[in-house]
Amino acid sequence: MKRQLLAGRFGADDQLDIPTGADEQRTFLQFIAGEESLDHGIGGALSSLKKLGVYPTEIGLDLLVLAAHVHAADTRISRVQQSQDSWTREIRLVVPVSDPDRWGSATSVLKNMLDFLTGDRWEFGFRKRPSRFQSIVKQEEYDLIPPPFDALSLFSGGLDSLIGAIDLLENGSTPLLVSHSGDGAASDAQNKLMSGLKNRYKKICFERLRVGMTFKQDLIKGVGSEDSTRGRSFLFFALGVFAGTGFGHRFTLRVPENGLIALNVPLDPLRLGSNSTRTTHPYYMARWNDLLKVLNVDGEVRNPYWDKTKGEMASKCLNTNLLRHLATESLSCSAPTKGRWQGLGIEHCGYCLPCIIRRAALEAAFGSKSDVTQYTVPDLGAQVLDTRKADGVQVRSFQYAIERLKKQPQLANLLIHKPGSLADEAAHLDQLADVYRRGLLEVAQLISGVQTRPK
Repeated sequence: MKRQLLAGRFGADDQLDIPTGADEQRTFLQFIAGEESLDHGIGGALSSLKKLGVYPTEIGLDLLVLAAHVHAADTRISRVQQSQDSWTREIRLVVPVSDPDRWGSATSVLKNMLDFLTGDRWEFGFRKRPSRFQSIVKQEEYDLIPPPFDALSLFSGGLDSLIGAIDLLENGSTPLLVSHSGDGAASDAQNKLMSGLKNRYKKICFERLRVGMTFKQDLIKGVGSEDSTRGRSFLFFALGVFAGTGFGHRFTLRVPENGLIALNVPLDPLRLGSNSTRTTHPYYMARWNDLLKVLNVDGEVRNPYWDKTKGEMASKCLNTNLLRHLATESLSCSAPTKGRWQGLGIEHCGYCLPCIIRRAALEAAFGSKSDVTQYTVPDLGAQVLDTRKADGVQVRSFQYAIERLKKQPQLANLLIHKPGSLADEAAHLDQLADVYRRGLLEVAQLISGVQTRPK
C-alpha cells in the first residue's frame, strides 16, 4: 500500500518536478494531446459548448481539470491494493490551474467534500498553468450572442433526471442538460430519452452537453483499477458548473434526486461506510455551494426534489403521460449488465436498491401493474428470496428498515443523521425525517407479502 500522487501536466514541455513524499507513488497525468488540444474529453466539451454559444470561464475550466484528476484517482486506484482497510485510500493531487491563489483558498472545502463523498483522505496542491495555456477559453464571441439557455440540469439517464427535464420543459424553460456518458448502458438511456424529449418539445431550443471521460486501465503503474466510483458525482457536478460559468449570469445547477436516495439512510447497521453512497447528500450539496462562494463563481447547486419521494416526483410530474411513455427507456439499475452471464442483455435487475425504489415509485404513482419495465426478476413475490444471494439482500434490508420504523416511528428523526451531518439543514429536519418515512412506506407497499430467508 502506498499513498498516491497524481500531478497534472499541460504539454510535453511542462516538466516541472513535483517532489514525492515518503511512501508516495507519483503518476503524471497529461492533459494535452499533440501540441495544444485538451485531452480526456475536456477539449470536446469546450468545442460542444462553443457550438451552443456558451463560453465557460477559466475557473470553470480549472474545475473540470480538477474533476478529471479526481475521476482518474477514483477509478484507477484499487481500494483493495492501496488502502490499509480495503477502502480508505490516501490521495494527493497537484493540479495546474489559472489562479493558484484562489484555488489554494478552496483546499479545506475540497477536502471536506471529497473525504465525505468517497471515504478517502485527500490532499490538494495547485500550481499555475504553463504560460502558453494561461488563457484557453476564447471569449470574444460571447459578447455578441448571449447563450440561449435559462436553466441548467444534470441528465443522467435515470428516472429522476428525466422528471427534472420534463418539469423544466413543461414550464417553458430552455434548459441545457448535462450528461456524463460513462458506460454504454447509461449513454444509451440518455440518448433515447433525449430523442424522446426532442420529439415532444420541438419548439423549445434546449440542448445537451454530453461528455465522456475515461482513463487507461494501467494509468497507475502496478496498481489495479477500482469499480466503486464513489467520486463520480464530483465529475458530474463539475461538468454542470463548468457549463454554468459560461451563461454570463447567475445560474442554478439543478440536481434532480428524490429525498430518500439523497439522504441514503442506512437500511441496516451493516450499510454504513463503504456501503452507503453520498452522491447527493445535503452535506455534500452544501459543500459545493461553499466551494462556489470561495471561487467567486456566480451560481449555486440545488436539488429541487429534496423533500419528495420518487413516487411523489413521478405522480406530480408536469407531464405524466410523457413520463410513463419514456420511463421504460430510463435507467435506474446499479448494474444493468449483471445478467450477461445468464445470456441476458442490458436490463434492470429488479432487486438492487435503486431498482426496488424505482418499482415502488412507479407503482405508487400510477398503480399496480403500471410499470412495464423489463426486470430480470419480474415478480419479487413469485418465490422465497434467498437473503444470502443478490436478489434477496436488498429486499431483506428494506424489510428490516420498515419493521424498525413501524415499531418506533420517531426513530426517523434520529436515523436521518446517520449518513452525515445535517447541520446545514437545521430548518428542514422534520421535513427530511418525513420524506424518509414516506419513501420507506412506498417500498413497503411494493414488497408487502414478499418472503425472504437464508437458504
